[in-house]
Amino acid sequence: MIGVTGASGAPIAARVLQSLRDSGQEYVVILSSGADAVIREELSVEPAELLQDAPRVYADADLAAPIASGSRPTRGMAIVPCSTNTLAKVALGLSDTLITRVAHVHLKERRRLVLVPRETPLSAIDLAHMTRLAELGVVMLVAAPPYYLHPKTVGDQVDFLAGKVLDHLGIPHRLYAGWRAGES
Repeated sequence: MIGVTGASGAPIAARVLQSLRDSGQEYVVILSSGADAVIREELSVEPAELLQDAPRVYADADLAAPIASGSRPTRGMAIVPCSTNTLAKVALGLSDTLITRVAHVHLKERRRLVLVPRETPLSAIDLAHMTRLAELGVVMLVAAPPYYLHPKTVGDQVDFLAGKVLDHLGIPHRLYAGWRAGES
């Protein structure tokens, strides 16, 4: 399950979705209204084009969606990118959108939840929310570049971050090769 919010980082979400599609894994996408504008700006495509191969797409306003219930088991959820607004709502237990409701379900059911905040600098409030979520077992996967892998392009960095999301959801991929001590 992938939630996409209006934070900068649409290329990471696009790469995660492409990898899920290519792997044949079942997945659903929840798209916030803010994500629409960011997708258009950062990817120069319409959201419908990005999501055309997704098995199921829900609007963030669809609080009656079946995935809003804990009785629907999932492999996990990633919110990529995760706006600091969404991060705060999840940290405070606010469930006023489908993304935040499903995140809350993952917390209460103790399922994997990965948040990919893409903001800098972070305020003390953001850090407090991240700490609270990390203490609850949420993976805080900050969109930080992997310099030790010597990325040559922005695409290399995007692949690494998308691969890390998939790693934490337990989904095999070939987006990056991890650290290999002594190899160059």
